[in-house]
Amino acid sequence: MTRKAAGPLRRAARLRSTKIALVILGVVAVLGFAGGALAPSDPLAQDTSNLLAGPSGAHWLGTDYLGRDVLSRLMDATGRSVVGAVEAVAVAFLLGVPTGLGSVVFGRVFEWVTQRLVDAVMTLPYIIFAIAVTGIIGNGRDQAMLAIGVLLAPLFFRVTRAAALGFTRAQYVEVAELLGASRGWIIRTHIWSKVLPTVAVTTAQLSAAALLAVSSLSFLGIGVKPPAPTWGGMLSSDLGFLAQQPWAPAIPALAIMLTAGSLNAIADAIRDTTGIAVDPIGRGAPRPEAVPAVPGAAAVPGASVVPGAPGAAIPEQEERIHA
Repeated sequence: MTRKAAGPLRRAARLRSTKIALVILGVVAVLGFAGGALAPSDPLAQDTSNLLAGPSGAHWLGTDYLGRDVLSRLMDATGRSVVGAVEAVAVAFLLGVPTGLGSVVFGRVFEWVTQRLVDAVMTLPYIIFAIAVTGIIGNGRDQAMLAIGVLLAPLFFRVTRAAALGFTRAQYVEVAELLGASRGWIIRTHIWSKVLPTVAVTTAQLSAAALLAVSSLSFLGIGVKPPAPTWGGMLSSDLGFLAQQPWAPAIPALAIMLTAGSLNAIADAIRDTTGIAVDPIGRGAPRPEAVPAVPGAAAVPGASVVPGAPGAAIPEQEERIHA
């Protein structure tokens, strides 16, 4: 990571909202690695004489319909839920970011093929596609996360491509090309550091989206098989006993909300400190502004700010860069 890329990230880390979010995510990370070992009871142990018990000294969050300790199950479920989201985002990152960068420098054929693939993948519905994949290659966490990662990859592709388009015609890039620098070297040296803040925002927000997708699938019994606890699975089972424990579903739901909210808070902090004007997952649209293309030049009507490049402008209809 270069100094230019690291500077905005350091400024984002100093914000109060970021510090609170990092504390929450730190606790989640600890529970993700050692939640089962730190749990006060065996998360799978059943006590049929103590079903649906309320909070007590022995069971701080009560017991479920099989007499299992809710706190222990919540702590043990953290690792499965978080690791699943990390797997999905890692797959999406590896598929989307390199192809997004390559689509702006590797010529018309590569650009056309990748964009058509992205358009095709974006037409697939999340849940139905994940169910189909697990039905074909097996119902497991890795299979389900592979499906979710494939569906999230187009978002990485489009955001990375949009951010990189503003830098491919920069003078220092053209000079590097004239001096014989390879396209891979140009991407690593001149483009990646400029695109990194946008990718960081996308990663944080898609991590929250992936966590919600993982929880939704486990709610349906897809990915992690019972009796292994997951946040979505706990929420699903608790909904069947609202008459006895109306507060029980709030426990796993709160864990999901706090984690996803913390990831979104970090994404917002990075976006605010870097001036990125585009929300990666569509909560906001690019803000059209009239900005000078070069310092001192007249404003260009209908131009929009390129993410991560203050003062740079491109037409609303993106300019295609061909080798």
